[in-house]
Amino acid sequence: MLRLDEIRRALSAYEPKLAKPGERRASVALVLREVSAHGPEILFIERAEKDGDPWSGHMAFPGGRVAADLETPEEAAVRETHEEVGLVLPSSARLGRLDDMEGHHAGRAAGIVISAFVYQLESAGELVPQESEVREAFWVPVLSLVEPERWVRRPFHGTGSFEFPGIVVGEPDRHVVWGLTYRFLEVFFRAVGRPLPDHWDAAAVAARERLRGA
Repeated sequence: MLRLDEIRRALSAYEPKLAKPGERRASVALVLREVSAHGPEILFIERAEKDGDPWSGHMAFPGGRVAADLETPEEAAVRETHEEVGLVLPSSARLGRLDDMEGHHAGRAAGIVISAFVYQLESAGELVPQESEVREAFWVPVLSLVEPERWVRRPFHGTGSFEFPGIVVGEPDRHVVWGLTYRFLEVFFRAVGRPLPDHWDAAAVAARERLRGA
């Protein structure tokens, strides 16, 4: 079982790859808690459907745009997490930072650099989603994300015939982590010594899909 003390040690030694500062930046918070025998859980949000938001309706971590010249990427992650789901992230809760990512939408570069910070909350409290930004928010056991039966590969809205790897974290046709959030999960699991598969066997995925629908 992967425990928070293992995650803490691994992230304290991890050296993230950071992008050069640019005009357009955003940041997210990967928030962990441990409240059950299932080990640590990770917080996901389902973004609200919103015109003009390239990640409208996607599964994601709490986060948003950095206010240029007013806050750091980490301050933005903390602020957005409080605004979107009502959680307070004190500096003492920070476990580490992941690699910066270039944002993409529908397979194309979106011209924005996104940073990710990892936190542990001893007592997370009630989630209070901001309806204008978040349709739903919930916790998922970290180890369940590496269960093969959750792995899928499929096209997503706006990506044409291209297929992307994803992880089902709730309703199979609705709560699928893919894209940017999936890439951050890849970095996280690699940093803690539990890398996600680097290839997806189409036949195996199809078989799992058939079993899921049986």
